[in-house]
Amino acid sequence: MADYKYIQVETKDQLGLVMLNRPKVLNALNRQMVSEIVQALESFEQNDRIRVMVVYGNGRAFAAGADIDEMAVDNPVSLELLNQFTEWDRLSLLKKPVICAVHGFALGGGFELALACDLLFAAEDTKFGFPEVNLAVMPGAGGTQRLTKLIGKTLALEWLWSGEMREAGEASRLGIVNKLFPKEVLIEETIKYAQMLSKKPPLSLRLIKESVSKAVDYSLYEGMQFERKNFYLLFASEDQKEGMNAFIEKRKANFKGR
Repeated sequence: MADYKYIQVETKDQLGLVMLNRPKVLNALNRQMVSEIVQALESFEQNDRIRVMVVYGNGRAFAAGADIDEMAVDNPVSLELLNQFTEWDRLSLLKKPVICAVHGFALGGGFELALACDLLFAAEDTKFGFPEVNLAVMPGAGGTQRLTKLIGKTLALEWLWSGEMREAGEASRLGIVNKLFPKEVLIEETIKYAQMLSKKPPLSLRLIKESVSKAVDYSLYEGMQFERKNFYLLFASEDQKEGMNAFIEKRKANFKGR
């Protein structure tokens, strides 16, 4: 397993766990840290034993934003040459389920990282927001796009323009957060859910994720055509035979991802 400076990585059963680990600065996301997160998730993606990935933060916050000290000296040319958002783009290419568990603060880049995951579980004390406007900039790693697709144009504009923080309960009502938990059981409950998911047929999870992602951008007709091809494809898998035979035989299925 790779040696990381800003994150800790471990496996638990069929889960790959990534913990953001800069607690003294509330897990502020510098460029190396983002690179390490992406590398760790891609490593789990290539590991056949890992079926579900979980991202969470150490300390008092999930991630309170980007590392401003690092960004303050940037200019358009340096940012173009760095091309740092290609790291973020790779998150969209992950095929396995990724669950994000947040607590404390999920602000700026931390909020963008959470939105880039498939499911978002939050502690009841979490505060969400995009404070970039207060620094005379704006989200750049997908914040304006993913938030708008989730809650619509006018609500997204109101939130992004104000730069204010909002409570986890409101984020849940807006459909941003899947599940709310007391802080003390957040990771335990997230892992419990991830373990349940890891028992599902991996190819089905993968193609469902792919089809739902297409639904965001495709027309209804185009999305249904894409869905149909994935539906047909799963009938070529061993797991489909196992699942249906197990149902007929009234036994528990043993899915192997083939």
